[in-house]
Amino acid sequence: MTVGIGDNTQSCDLVSLGGALRVCEMEVVLLNSAGPQVAVESQALSEAIFCSGETNFSFRGRFVLPVDWCMIGYIHHTCDGSWCHGTELRTGMAFTVMPEGISEFMLRVGSRVSAMLVPLERLRRKVAELDLHQAEISARLLSLFMLSGSDAARDLAAGFERVRERLTSGSALSDDDVDALLASHLQAGLSAHAEDRPQCTRGRRTHYMIVQRVEQFMRANMRQDIYLSEMCNAAGVSERALRYAFEDLLGLSPNRYLSMLRLCTACRSLSLSDASRRSVKSVALSCGLWDLSRFADHYRRVFGELPSDTLMRAPALEFAS
Repeated sequence: MTVGIGDNTQSCDLVSLGGALRVCEMEVVLLNSAGPQVAVESQALSEAIFCSGETNFSFRGRFVLPVDWCMIGYIHHTCDGSWCHGTELRTGMAFTVMPEGISEFMLRVGSRVSAMLVPLERLRRKVAELDLHQAEISARLLSLFMLSGSDAARDLAAGFERVRERLTSGSALSDDDVDALLASHLQAGLSAHAEDRPQCTRGRRTHYMIVQRVEQFMRANMRQDIYLSEMCNAAGVSERALRYAFEDLLGLSPNRYLSMLRLCTACRSLSLSDASRRSVKSVALSCGLWDLSRFADHYRRVFGELPSDTLMRAPALEFAS
């Protein structure tokens, strides 16, 4: 895994990337065959974890925060097509992730994001300390909001830029930085106007639900051959509607996404398996990859090594900056 941010992105393995949040695992599915390269820095304090990253590839991500943690973050840059639960993500947008189920998103190539993870109780204490007249933290008001021209919005953007710069330079962040960022985030989020809060259109929401249902079907039947007609039945839509939903949200056909899902699942399994107990063949077959020669060739083109090389390495350790 690389250290450093900016133009110095380097090849990474998916398990290390998935451990960047530290308190939970993030599952990554690549959306193209270009090898994953990323630049990530993180820093842990007693009650907070800061991280900032930049990718040179598009990917689909999912993670579940522990019940006692939450995340606040800022999108320094992203391109059209990035989304969270189907809602468009844009440059200059802040977000809050609460420990409420699976968080699902897609980031386009070149995205730069910074985030801070803190115990949920600390966020609640900050709400009470600031006397924001919120009996409960509103997930709706804080989930996604653009940082427009208000003083609170400018302070929050500047705060996340400072965090990114400090991580880049290797400078230590402090508990005061945690408090300042939490305060700025809450004030900016709760004071944002209606027009600053993106809405997911009905059509986009429909596409998201189609993709979500089909992906669940793919994961549940990974060992089997999966046909387009079965995907249509799982989503309850026509082949045309299925293809349109996948192209709209992921930029891929359903079959192409299935191929990348199988490949990335195999990569993760190989990275975590004991070579004395599992073989490349058993991992490949468990992911529905029957042609071992084609699998090895595709794997090498994407990840820069053969599946056997990944398996022979010691299981990946927890991400460290």
